[in-house]
Amino acid sequence: MNIATQLLEIAKSAKKAAATLALAGSEQKKSAILAAATAIEKNAGKILTANKIDMDNAKKSGISGALLDRLELNESRVKSMADGLRQVANQPDPVGKILAEWVRPNGLKIARVSVPLGVIGVIYESRPNVTADAAGLSIKSGNVAILRCGSESFESSSAIMECLQTGLKSAGLAPDSVQLIPTRDRTAVGEMLKLDEYIDIIVPRGGKELIKRVLAESRIPVIKHLEGNCHTYIHASADVAKAVKITVNAKMRRCGVCGATESLLVDEKIAAKFVPLIAKELTDLHCEIRGDEKSRSLDSRIVPANEEDWDTEYLDAIISLKIVKNLDEAITHINRHGSHHTDAIITEDDSAAEKFLTEIDSAIVIHNASTQFADGGEFGMGAEIGISTGKLHARGPVGAEQLTTYKYVVRGKDQIRP
Repeated sequence: MNIATQLLEIAKSAKKAAATLALAGSEQKKSAILAAATAIEKNAGKILTANKIDMDNAKKSGISGALLDRLELNESRVKSMADGLRQVANQPDPVGKILAEWVRPNGLKIARVSVPLGVIGVIYESRPNVTADAAGLSIKSGNVAILRCGSESFESSSAIMECLQTGLKSAGLAPDSVQLIPTRDRTAVGEMLKLDEYIDIIVPRGGKELIKRVLAESRIPVIKHLEGNCHTYIHASADVAKAVKITVNAKMRRCGVCGATESLLVDEKIAAKFVPLIAKELTDLHCEIRGDEKSRSLDSRIVPANEEDWDTEYLDAIISLKIVKNLDEAITHINRHGSHHTDAIITEDDSAAEKFLTEIDSAIVIHNASTQFADGGEFGMGAEIGISTGKLHARGPVGAEQLTTYKYVVRGKDQIRP
């Protein structure tokens, strides 16, 4: 069977499963997700063995350290996957909620009610935990999922998928409610993007090139998870010790996640105190700092930046650093060079914080905390299918609630329109 035919068969079976899953009760969906979480824990050894194969192949192919970190699973990360599924399972059902209701003068009763989107196609790279996150959120929201993992995480994702389908079967739901495209061939992405008759929405989660390709080729609406060129701005009134602590975490906790700070802006009034301290902390952790001329005059460990650095998502132990005159210049810089993902201000001045939070045009804005909190799990969603940097349908972390749309339910008593 060629890839186009294979994808069509997967899409047809997904569409069929969607009609049933959309009507599944809250307890049945919860049971499936909880059973999948248990299966993941019981099969941790099998998942880690599969992940070792992926890691060995990735190392041979020369994948960067940050991407290896995204790919790697260990006992703690496997447990986190299971815990995330349990959190999703125990959340309120987002389907069937009355979002608004009113009565018209003619007696018509109108309600806006949440319903599943239908069939979701998720295309992602590197991170095998997305397999569990996307599946759990899709089941919770009554959606069927077709998952296309990156070739580098194929073995890990396949092992996780077996556990997810075990959960579905145990709850009496169709195993086709969640499917993994069983090929590493990249042409599968192009074929998937043509299936607008069967797939209702595409969620791409990966690098800039993947997103560009999906946006260019897709016949299906896209919730885009664009790059995370995230900023941390150190305001003139920042507590220097707090600012250093938060910045180090925002950059170095995990360099390869989309919420990692890639650009650091420092107010010129605090730069002389802050820059040498952060330069020492980051360089001690083997992070390269690429700065403008003003920052380099304050610390010799900073290497020259160029214009491209202000627009770059490194996903590595590299950060750009720019000295700005004031809050207004910081806001202008972020809105121009940022990717509208996550941006933070460190300040003890509440009015400056409010101005920043209001005027920065990003999906997530943060005051006095690390940008690494840009995560559905940290937002209490249990997991996320991605962080949307667009403005239509969903923005920010996309959890189960964001994977629903709505319909209008109108109840009458024999009314006719004059």
